Amino acid sequence: MSAEAPAGGPRGLPAFDPARLDLADPYPVYRRYREAGPVHPVRTAGGAGGATTWYVFGYAEVARVLARREFGRRAPGGGSAAPLPPGYAVLRRVVENWLVFLDPPRHTRLRALVTPPLGAGPVAALRPRIRRIARRLADPLVARDGVDLVAEFAAPFPLLVISGVLGVPQERQAWFREQALALQRAGGTRGDRSGAGMAVAERAAGALDAFFRRELDARRGPGRDRGDLLSALARAADEGTALSPEEQSATCIHLLTAGHETTTGLIGKAVLALLARPGLRDGLRADPGLWPAAVDEFLRHDPPVQMVTRWAWRDTALAGCPVRAGDRLVLVLGAAGRDPARFPDPDRLDIHREAARHCAFGLGVHYCAGAGLARAEAETGLAELLDRLPALGPGARPRVTVRYAPDWVFHGPERLTVTVRE
Repeated sequence: MSAEAPAGGPRGLPAFDPARLDLADPYPVYRRYREAGPVHPVRTAGGAGGATTWYVFGYAEVARVLARREFGRRAPGGGSAAPLPPGYAVLRRVVENWLVFLDPPRHTRLRALVTPPLGAGPVAALRPRIRRIARRLADPLVARDGVDLVAEFAAPFPLLVISGVLGVPQERQAWFREQALALQRAGGTRGDRSGAGMAVAERAAGALDAFFRRELDARRGPGRDRGDLLSALARAADEGTALSPEEQSATCIHLLTAGHETTTGLIGKAVLALLARPGLRDGLRADPGLWPAAVDEFLRHDPPVQMVTRWAWRDTALAGCPVRAGDRLVLVLGAAGRDPARFPDPDRLDIHREAARHCAFGLGVHYCAGAGLARAEAETGLAELLDRLPALGPGARPRVTVRYAPDWVFHGPERLTVTVRE
């Protein structure tokens, strides 16, 4: 059950509770709530005077909250955008310095350092390396009758790519994923807030923090620049940008974790869409130039991040509803991407539609700094799988077993087993 009081929804709907969603297909529930109204309140337990959480389902309303400055990542008056239990000092220090949880001006200063190495030019230069990584992972799968595409491709692929961008050893990617998954035990909706779960997350934060501080130290000073993102952060600190050691290390951890988990979900769900649509596979195989549009449509139709949170910084109104300063807004990106007011016939996956204005990467100042890299990874990785994996070949009738991660924010398969039928 949700921690919020079941206040009841309009038109006889119960209060929206993400914990009741069907993880494999939450979209019918989203549709029912969006059709009843673009925003729905759930009053926080504690009495009529308490703050309200608003679940926002309409595209126009989600886009407004993402783009406008009267909404922020932290509640007015301070507080953490990622609330954690008392204690766990290292974990708190790391997470509270993540770019995604910052508001201007700190967000602006840090983003200015991170964005250039992830821009269009650097990403274009990375594409040959991304393709080599995809092929290296796909090669062992070609002759196999059955594969787990999450464990053997979708999870290691973006980790290897972001490791190269950061400049850390790719052979440690299994360790990086282990630590990243441990960090998730402290947050998200799959989080384990027990003492044991938080202790695991605290240890992971400490291990990653120590690792990146060592790597940053190795790049400081004349002649020690390695031309990677870690070197850029170390150089910025040396040049007096007032970037603290805590911010440097936390930014590296954030890029590592955010740079792989969402792309893993995107690739896993896109593969599911391809497996179910032989005609789509044939169309992409015949015209590889369709891949950029296809990836945007995958993002619109079934985004890897289903919900994000903002806070109202002043009294305002949203779709005629009075939102007070201090109210929390949960933006249901998965519902916004299927709003028929913005995308006609939204439940149909159509790679020929104009889908680029989806919200899967956010909008406004928090638009995903790594969006270009994620697109390049998805286009390249999916194209390699389509060209090489027998289960996605012409006329293939694969047997598919999928298990979704128990998380309705970072959404996607944690296991996706594909077996070629004889």
